[in-house]
Amino acid sequence: MRIATWNVNSIRTRYGRVVDWMVREDVDVLAMQEIKCTPEQFPHDAFEQAGYELAIHGLNQWNGVAIASRLPIADVATEFPGMPGFLKGHEGPDLPKEARAIGATVDGVRLWSLYVPNGRSLGDPHYTYKLDWLAALTDLARDETTGTPDRPFALMGDFNIAPLDEDNGDPTVIEGVTTHVSPEERSAFRALEAAGVRDVVRPIVPTGYTYWDYKQLRFPRNEGLRIDFVLGSSAFADLVTDASIHRNERKGDAPSDHVPVLVELDRGGDADDDLPMIFG
Repeated sequence: MRIATWNVNSIRTRYGRVVDWMVREDVDVLAMQEIKCTPEQFPHDAFEQAGYELAIHGLNQWNGVAIASRLPIADVATEFPGMPGFLKGHEGPDLPKEARAIGATVDGVRLWSLYVPNGRSLGDPHYTYKLDWLAALTDLARDETTGTPDRPFALMGDFNIAPLDEDNGDPTVIEGVTTHVSPEERSAFRALEAAGVRDVVRPIVPTGYTYWDYKQLRFPRNEGLRIDFVLGSSAFADLVTDASIHRNERKGDAPSDHVPVLVELDRGGDADDDLPMIFG
């Protein structure tokens, strides 16, 4: 079972290269972030013609998450308990929820596609929102890994945190000056891992970035960030046999500023036998 995550940065602009990559890499499930459209605007036909069904959560031209799968999708959720909302200039418990999370069960594996808030700048209300959002996500991870420890569970997506110094190659991202590398964000990432999930890609691919800003030749200079992750429970991690960061997807015409991260699971049996045949 091949599962991937990709911040596609507008699916209507990039659906052709996304579907082409999925078919080429034989991807069973793709978690997408920053689709930037509503479900009605999503390019369904391209995915369905390639043999994928969809679960989509998008409210407007901002944010948005989705899951595409060649296997049946069940138990879809578009928020998790305690997930905070945000509205600039407002405070309180009943702020509108943004389209940043979608969960689904695929072949017995519980997956979440997540677009963690950026934070914008240190001291900005969005930064507090980011930390609150991660705290609620940590509660979800703890509840899942303690409540159903035998069910494979993974949080996948753009976490907008470079948790280690070696994950930051962008000279403009500076501790104490910018988000993504602050002690509070890194502490929140460690708390998430302590809740029962771990990076299942790093042991196999110890180096490499997943995001390069479009500005100032960041990609040619390889001044990137590693901010896209697959964090799996022990039950999930035990199934992982391979992982890869697909750097070449940052090349070519109109690429996303992020690249896909893919993991392969050994589910046992012959789950692929009933999948549709896809011919390029």
